[in-house]
Amino acid sequence: PEVVLSTSAFQTAYQQINTTYAAQRTTIQERNQQRQTLLQQLDTNNDGQLDEAEQQAASQNAAQVQQLQTLEQEIQQLSAQVDLVRVYAVEQIMLQYGPAVQQVIQQEQIQIILGPEALSYAVPEANIGDEVVAVLNTLVPTASITPPAGWQPRRQSVAMFQEVQQALMAVAAQQQAAQQAAQPQQPAAPTGR
Repeated sequence: PEVVLSTSAFQTAYQQINTTYAAQRTTIQERNQQRQTLLQQLDTNNDGQLDEAEQQAASQNAAQVQQLQTLEQEIQQLSAQVDLVRVYAVEQIMLQYGPAVQQVIQQEQIQIILGPEALSYAVPEANIGDEVVAVLNTLVPTASITPPAGWQPRRQSVAMFQEVQQALMAVAAQQQAAQQAAQPQQPAAPTGR
């Protein structure tokens, strides 16, 4: 996932997707907020979860159940539109990943490649990710964000997309933690005696 994330094609495609699908992304956020507000109304004990009694009470209100289902369907449909385009961009890069690795193997005369999960330690110079990214940047300078009609993603592309999304979420969480750590701490209010 780190190699795919580092390619110019991926970064450009995701920027284009964010711009092209801004309305869908905004609608998804709004619908998620509406869904969350509705769920909070159903959470009568305010524990952040709907227990069995709350679910049973909610099921008695057909209008609320229908509204929740409608919101969830709309969120899923809009998310599927955006995710399909993202998977398409990732797949274009993935189709060239094998040839890129082979090119690096030949150029660097590599005898063996081990995945990070198989290593206890390696010097940073042993990582060929940057070299693979450089080759991918030449093999796939851009990725289209318009899948052909009837296009269906490959299973490996969907799996890589999911890994990429997890990596993006991890990076976002790290950035958020760093921002929170960088904010000055408020001094404790003096206590009066």
